[in-house]
Amino acid sequence: MLSNTGISFDEFKVEVLHDYHIGYLSRHLSLLGRKEVLGGKAKFGIFGDGKEVAQIAMAKQFKNGDWRSGYYRDQTFMLAAGMTTPFAFFASLYGETDESINPDNGGRSFNNHFGTRTINSDGTWKNIADIKCTSSDISPTAGQMPRLVGLGFASKLYRKSPALKNHTQFSDKGNEVAFGTIGDASTSEGHFFETMNAMAVHQLPIAMSVWDDGYGISVPKKVQTVKASISEALKGFEKGAKDKNGIIIYKLKGWDYAGLCQGYEEGVARCRKDHIPVLFHVDELTQPIGHSTSGSHERYKSEERLEWEKDFDCLVKMKEWILDRAVATEEELTQIEENAFNEAKQAQKDALKQFKSTLKAERDSLLQIIDTRDCSCVELNNSNIKNIIAELKSSLALNRKDILSSARKMLRESCLVCMADGSLKNRLQAWIADYRERAYEMYNDRLYAEDEFAAIKVPVVPATYEADTEKVPGREILRENFDHLFASVPELVTFGEDTGVLGGVNQSLEGMQKKHGKYRIWDEGIRETTIIGTGIGMALRGLRPIAEIQYFDYLLYGLQTMSDDLATLRYRTKGGQKAPMIVRTRGHRLEGIWHSGSPLSMVINSIRGVYVCVPRDMTRAAGMYNTLVKSDDPALVIEPLNGYRIREPKPNNIGEFNVPLGVPEILSEGSDVTLVTYGSCVRIAQEAVDQLKESGISVELIDVQTLLPFDIHKIILESIKKTNRIVFFDEDVPGGATGYMMQQVVENHGAFRYLDAAPKTVTAKDHRPAFGTDGDYFSNPSAEDVYEAIYEIMGEANPQKFPSIY
Repeated sequence: MLSNTGISFDEFKVEVLHDYHIGYLSRHLSLLGRKEVLGGKAKFGIFGDGKEVAQIAMAKQFKNGDWRSGYYRDQTFMLAAGMTTPFAFFASLYGETDESINPDNGGRSFNNHFGTRTINSDGTWKNIADIKCTSSDISPTAGQMPRLVGLGFASKLYRKSPALKNHTQFSDKGNEVAFGTIGDASTSEGHFFETMNAMAVHQLPIAMSVWDDGYGISVPKKVQTVKASISEALKGFEKGAKDKNGIIIYKLKGWDYAGLCQGYEEGVARCRKDHIPVLFHVDELTQPIGHSTSGSHERYKSEERLEWEKDFDCLVKMKEWILDRAVATEEELTQIEENAFNEAKQAQKDALKQFKSTLKAERDSLLQIIDTRDCSCVELNNSNIKNIIAELKSSLALNRKDILSSARKMLRESCLVCMADGSLKNRLQAWIADYRERAYEMYNDRLYAEDEFAAIKVPVVPATYEADTEKVPGREILRENFDHLFASVPELVTFGEDTGVLGGVNQSLEGMQKKHGKYRIWDEGIRETTIIGTGIGMALRGLRPIAEIQYFDYLLYGLQTMSDDLATLRYRTKGGQKAPMIVRTRGHRLEGIWHSGSPLSMVINSIRGVYVCVPRDMTRAAGMYNTLVKSDDPALVIEPLNGYRIREPKPNNIGEFNVPLGVPEILSEGSDVTLVTYGSCVRIAQEAVDQLKESGISVELIDVQTLLPFDIHKIILESIKKTNRIVFFDEDVPGGATGYMMQQVVENHGAFRYLDAAPKTVTAKDHRPAFGTDGDYFSNPSAEDVYEAIYEIMGEANPQKFPSIY
């Protein structure tokens, strides 16, 4: 309990009044922030009003090395923990793109989306064991939960794994706590329950806080949660005296300053020491200014509820507590409130001035081109340019869209035929090019690693073979390669369904747990979302996780977490955080609707920011793992499910060779048609190529190897320059990944200039594959389909030599 035991009354008073100041400072940030949005100076705002006292109590227990995975209403916690400032709060609200001013997200997320910059500008890690860290926030409800498992699990591994005993840059012997926060309504999401189950099973040092203000926008919690209480709903998770796992549950009042301080001190201490997860259900919170700037809570709350919220506002109750105990006088508290308002107001003014001055300078640099022009063409005096300039000068909410849009419109109005050096058109073109380049750095870059740790920069080491190389089942190549990696990379861990004891459903990790230990390779339950999240959280803390999803179809359970969290992480932090994890799965061409899918287009269009590797065999898969482990880019590797037993030549440099990403491989050279495919379809394509050769058709077969990145050296384009014909082949739906490949090659790489025939795709049917051998044949493309597609193209060019089959 918060008390003055062991400290003087004056010291006790200073701490309490400092907390009171932080609470009112945060409240004024919310009020002023809402005003800025409604006044048009900011785009959107979501704030932490009503949660101030509980978050102050939580922040008291947050130490260096600890991590937060939180909710977008945690501004008070961030202030109290010293992890943000009022100035940074407003800079984020205005969308400031300078990461030195807005370090949390550099203008790529809206306000209250925090993120500690844990890596240096050169891509190297900071000493994150010595700083307080928050993983980068995301908006999807409960989306922050899965990574929380990994953040907590990392502490368990740093405490237990002998391989990690010297990793002091990332952990102090596993004594860190991962703090999770969520709004009560969002606990209705499956992500929340899956996370609570995982952390209870594994006994992870996670302190989970639920901010319960009674509503999810307008929907009351009696509609959201069984028994209208998340702590009651989770009673079955509670750890008893004889239980080996479970959680500790605290139910706290959000307005009870002393009770909150006592509860968090006690609960977090036990969590930190004994690695027992704790749930803090913080009830009876309020939301004085509503859910967000999009609407008013008066529309759905009763008069009685609104009156109760005024009486039980946590700051009002804290003031009552201070006065009742004579910690301070009414006058002292009034002065603190005024000081807090003045501090918030000054921060708002300073941040807005900084933001506007930058934009004004950019606008003025454009207008100066007009003012200092040398040419005197009559077009320069037309009313359109004058109107554009007038609108730009009078803009009350200046932004870069207006600036660049005005420049582009003025370029249209300038003399289109004048290209003299120093002409208005010439100078506008140069200004626009420079502005777009700067805008790219502000809004578009760092989707992938761009430093020396980028996967596409890993030096290539080819596989080498003995003269009398033996052929072994593909799974053995993978197994020996993983063995080498685990022996040489102490940060490497892997986990998933049947990954540990069994060594994977295809036994490509056979014997690895026994050899390298249960803290390197272990089994997980059937919870794909938190398997992905475990990888993200661990990677944020310096580990190199391989998160295994048993089959490609099951990846859909975790796709939201991959898409919204992993894929956007480096981008949304503007290079401030990285999660070098690998998602490993297997797929393509098995049996039936749910074990044979190849939804590549769904994946590649939802996880830009994650590399997608589609190896045709296990040697290629092993080489891709070797490349990725040496880099910092996250990736998905889809092993060909029907390739584990197929024999392949065994390289003699297992664990050392690698496969370059984004570089297709030409498997057979040809002169008539280019055939592009990947993964399990390669063997089908090879069968078709052999049949076509017998018919006098020469096919150049290319395995793209990775869909993201895709053919970075334009190898396919060079092939088309020779053949002038192209077929894209895979087993995704029509218009899926083949459509993506076609757009990349024909449009982006400019291959349309060299085509003598329309590009063609060979794909699966619109539906998923039916069951059995026949179901596969009539659902998925076959060698006959590929043969006939290419034969038809050749028949169009030379119908006499290649007459129609049908």
